[in-house]
Amino acid sequence: MNISPVTIVLLVILVILIIGLVVLYFLGKKAQKRKEEQDAQLAANAQTVTMLVIDKKRMRIKDSGLPQVVIDQTPKLMRRSKLPIVKAKVGPKVMSLIADESVFDLIPLKKEVKASVSGIYITRVTGVRGPLEKPEGKKSWRAKLKEKADRAQTELNAEKKEKNKKDKKKK
Repeated sequence: MNISPVTIVLLVILVILIIGLVVLYFLGKKAQKRKEEQDAQLAANAQTVTMLVIDKKRMRIKDSGLPQVVIDQTPKLMRRSKLPIVKAKVGPKVMSLIADESVFDLIPLKKEVKASVSGIYITRVTGVRGPLEKPEGKKSWRAKLKEKADRAQTELNAEKKEKNKKDKKKK
């Protein structure tokens, strides 16, 4: 039986892809277990504090104002990425804290909040005086386009109705 070279190349590529997917699957499971352990540890060490949020930004860890010990312990690849940093007054101290990505958008500026803090990491935020306002997310390109099309369609329908009314008056 004669197998063409193209078929051999495609089979080799297929085998490599399958091996890659299996490796990624097991690495993902391992990373997920590690994340669950870290979340459990954060929840065990969490304290609820009242803080006045002064400022919040996404900035590099070098520019964040975090203690030098924290900066030294971060992996080299992480030092270049931007983190959600919150400057807040906790009691008499002004502190720089790292917020969880899911919580960062909920944190209001210049307002007092109750936050669940584990070390320098904010894991949960609730309002002191009533619920927090959920900010409107950015609209996707497709959503904006759909909105424009809907507006144009309503304008077109309104023009058709006016034209029909004028035609009926003429008759």
